[in-house]
Amino acid sequence: MLALVLFQLLNGFVWGWVVALIALGLNLVYGVLRIVNVAHGAFYMLGAVGAYALLEALSGWAAPYGVKFALALLVVPPSVGLLGVLIEGALLRPLIAKPVLTVIATFALLLILQQGVQLALPGEVHTLAKPLPGGVPLLGLRYPLYHLALAGVAALLLGLVALFLYKTRFGVWARAVRQDRELALALGIPVPRVYGLTVGLGTALAAAAGVLVAPIVAVEATMGMDILIEAFMVVIVGGLGSLRGAVVAALLLRLVEGLLAVWVEPVAARALALLLMGALLLIRPEGLFGAPEPEEA
Repeated sequence: MLALVLFQLLNGFVWGWVVALIALGLNLVYGVLRIVNVAHGAFYMLGAVGAYALLEALSGWAAPYGVKFALALLVVPPSVGLLGVLIEGALLRPLIAKPVLTVIATFALLLILQQGVQLALPGEVHTLAKPLPGGVPLLGLRYPLYHLALAGVAALLLGLVALFLYKTRFGVWARAVRQDRELALALGIPVPRVYGLTVGLGTALAAAAGVLVAPIVAVEATMGMDILIEAFMVVIVGGLGSLRGAVVAALLLRLVEGLLAVWVEPVAARALALLLMGALLLIRPEGLFGAPEPEEA
């Protein structure tokens, strides 16, 4: 029983970092643009599909599979991020003052991307080999080595994003735009560029998560739907606009789900974990790291 508990907790820990990558991108876009990007799960899906397509294209190359996969991780997220920049300029920016329309537009984009992938890729479900085979001993069980490497890479990416946001000029610009767009414009901050780079970074993070999980999940057009619900819950529980909250809430959600999965079915474990996250909002409606709403006079 102890080995099973540790195995499920490790699974929760690994997937917590994946969900944190997705939720961080979603929260970053909301924090700066005040847009709820319903299409965010599709960019996660594009990351996985892009990795599959690139690895298939490189199948004739004699390089080791791990090298090919690393190349996919380097190429696919920036490519999807560039797509995010283009979408921000063409679709989101004209609607930024109309939140309801942005929700409708991004939902339509989600459907378009899903249908496009279904038409482009023959077959319904695709799989990839793990770039790191084997496992590590765990009280009589063996935990997949690639899962641990996945968590390490995801944590590294989150750390690099934190440095980028808090140690560069762009991070200063983004925080200024988040606080007061009009004042930022008056100070000469290139707000349109901040919007584009923010959406590009957010979509690239979702795509990176997709690339990382592609070897351990079924790669298909609708794979972003379920995890999008989790990402939204993580953003709300962590606190809208709080990057630290997105990471903490993602790890908490998945660790609780992993622990519950020892005793109940996985679907029930996920439902119970989401209910517990909802209960946290009853205690702290603004989220774990969100600022309380000001009281009306």
